[in-house]
Amino acid sequence: MTKSLVLKALDQAYQLQRPKGNVLHHSDRGSQYASHDYQERLRTYCMISSMSRKGNCYDNACIESFHSILKKELIYLEKFKTRKEAKKRIFEYITCFYNGKRIHSAIGYLTPNQCERTLCSAA
Repeated sequence: MTKSLVLKALDQAYQLQRPKGNVLHHSDRGSQYASHDYQERLRTYCMISSMSRKGNCYDNACIESFHSILKKELIYLEKFKTRKEAKKRIFEYITCFYNGKRIHSAIGYLTPNQCERTLCSAA
């Protein structure tokens, strides 16, 4: 994972969501996230940087759980012929199924999309 890759992902996420107010951005302590360029971009987007404590795996439990689910529900069940196909299927899984159809007990048995809409309409 390179600094340019994570900067591109951050820019895409910001362009799609256009969050208002201060946003907490949590990451691990990877050099790409700690880089001057990345931290500057976070400030530009009014995002507050939060990083895991050194050697504390529990700080990233949420994303580690997501990666486990992604692997169990998609990656280990399919054979991808090309990297392009894998990227397409992962994108579809996250945007269509995981965010759009898969309910989550931690957010009241809603999908992430439903939860986001509920939070946005309450604001």
